[in-house]
Amino acid sequence: MNKLALPIAIIALIASVASFFYLQSSSELVYVDVNKLLDGYKRTKVVKAEFDEKAKTMKANVDSLVANWQSELKSYEKERSSMTKKELELKQELLGNKQQQINNYQQAVQKQLMEEDKKVTQTVINDINDFVKEYGKANGYKVIFGATGNGTIMYGESSADLTGEVLEQLNAEFEGK
Repeated sequence: MNKLALPIAIIALIASVASFFYLQSSSELVYVDVNKLLDGYKRTKVVKAEFDEKAKTMKANVDSLVANWQSELKSYEKERSSMTKKELELKQELLGNKQQQINNYQQAVQKQLMEEDKKVTQTVINDINDFVKEYGKANGYKVIFGATGNGTIMYGESSADLTGEVLEQLNAEFEGK
């Protein structure tokens, strides 16, 4: 019995030390810099360019309406002296109504652009989150923290920063689509 106890104790010791180091390495704390992922992700640039083009078109429409209204206002001011009191009141009411409509349209456009920006940004964030989740599973990480620069992670060793590696693979996946 005594001869068997020593080898079993040594095997148990080796197994416990090995499991300690295995568990220690597999529970390594890692993080990604979310801002760097958003900035470096190529889909972000594509989506932003599409959004900027749409916003430019919508703002051009508003600018066109404003320019048209200003032209009517100048015309009114030139012809004002030759108008009757009734014509003046009618034209002023018409210009006021048109200005209100333009203001309402401009506010609606701004609201739509804000909602669209929020929507496309959330789509990109969802892409990144889904990718990081799959990346973590594939590489055996239990937790991958997201640093945002506002205090979520105050310090992290550079060896624990996966941002570059994740960004490279994220862009590769996007370009492969």
